[in-house]
Amino acid sequence: MDRRPRSFYWLSLVFGLFLIFLYGPTITIGILSFQGPSGGLTFPMRGTSLHWFRQLFEQQQVGDIWGSFRRSLVLGLMVMVTTLVVSVMGGLAFRKRFRGSALLFQLVIASLVIPSILISLGVGLMFSQAGLPVHWSGSGFGAQLTWTLPFGLLIMFAVFNRFDSAYEEAARDQGASPWQTLQHVVLPIIAPSLIGVGLFGFTLSYDEFARTLLTAGSYNTLPLEIFGMTTNVTTPVIFALGTLTTLFSLVIIGVFLVTAVVMNRRRARRRSDAGRAV
Repeated sequence: MDRRPRSFYWLSLVFGLFLIFLYGPTITIGILSFQGPSGGLTFPMRGTSLHWFRQLFEQQQVGDIWGSFRRSLVLGLMVMVTTLVVSVMGGLAFRKRFRGSALLFQLVIASLVIPSILISLGVGLMFSQAGLPVHWSGSGFGAQLTWTLPFGLLIMFAVFNRFDSAYEEAARDQGASPWQTLQHVVLPIIAPSLIGVGLFGFTLSYDEFARTLLTAGSYNTLPLEIFGMTTNVTTPVIFALGTLTTLFSLVIIGVFLVTAVVMNRRRARRRSDAGRAV
């Protein structure tokens, strides 16, 4: 058996340090959230307990934790559905080149390179000048779409660039209408990618801070609420909140991944049954 070169171990060390740098803060917050009732915000820990998690479910003297969580959840679902629908429609539209398609594509992607705080400021001013209320479900929703839609469209462009149109031709040969072809052929084939777009849309919205800062109005989303708590909360309850929100994000990702696996298995089973029938 050949020995690994010395560079392998150096690169492994660098990768390990990168993982510590990436996940170390989250792990540290998770550990500190289990401090005892007399615990503080730093090490060393003063006992271990679930005291600060219980505190989250009691009446808080500052902040609106659960109200902001509900707003972030609703906003995330709104952004997810909108991103999914518009991305699929955009992907279908860009399958054929049309006049101005290149310019339109550049305009869509441009929002990714504009600083997020400028997007937030611009959307907030636009709503104010138009006499519309600056609210998380209106201006906040629009500002977050400038962040999620480009990602969803890029994914759909990649998917449809590799899509074999022979499946659609076969469906049309069998007498399927354009809507039936889309519903029963195209969407089932690209279903795993749709799950990815939906996951992008929800998680990017749920964690977004900068683009919501000046567009949420008087009601905070969860990232804004956590930021506000850092200035006036001096107990590990904020660490407990961070731990729970991280676990919630992981659960959402897990649900999407399990859904994708189940759909892939069903699709493989259908192909196998079709092969036996032939």
